[in-house]
Amino acid sequence: MGVIARLDGFNRRHPWSHNDHYGRWILRNLRGVRSARALDVGCGTGNLIELLRRRFDVVVGVEPDPTTSADVRARFVHDENVIIEARRIEDFASEAKYDAITVVAALHHLPLDESMKRLRGLLEPGGRLVVVGCYRSTTATDGLLSVLATVCNPVVGVVKHRRVASESLKAMTAPTADPVESMADVRCAAASCLPGSRIRRRLFWRYTLIYDARPAGASVGE
Repeated sequence: MGVIARLDGFNRRHPWSHNDHYGRWILRNLRGVRSARALDVGCGTGNLIELLRRRFDVVVGVEPDPTTSADVRARFVHDENVIIEARRIEDFASEAKYDAITVVAALHHLPLDESMKRLRGLLEPGGRLVVVGCYRSTTATDGLLSVLATVCNPVVGVVKHRRVASESLKAMTAPTADPVESMADVRCAAASCLPGSRIRRRLFWRYTLIYDARPAGASVGE
């Protein structure tokens, strides 16, 4: 058995969610925005909604997978201020706009430029978009970060999930897809569709993007 296969087996015994890892980071980066309405795109099983609900009056989750959306709707069935839309963001019709929009490991499932424009249009003036995304490794820097993440992943797994797991974590059962866009592609699309956004590579095969919609009355140069 090769090293990669051994690591894969170890990671399966001590699983942890790379997406949930960024949940509290997302909340910290939503400080200061209005707390009326939040939208979580590709909400999965709802762990981020659980956190957003502590901060926002109303949270809307969009999840196109029928099984996953049914699970998350059941999870929040008794919370009238959590709304789950079982549809794609392309088909999501909302007259309301949002003070915060979060997208975790979902943007690479969508048409990149069109989705960035769509999300920008759903933001209230002064609102904030926070993305934790996946990207395709294409550069030496990407490769080095991937090696570092591969080494660190089992260590974090033991810390977060000491007991050997008998099954996959619920948060890790939503459908996945390999990213097509590179970091260069993401930066290019953001420069065009989300001007002024702040993008950083992160550990564990992720990047983060933060975009602030200009407040009402702000001039283009501000």
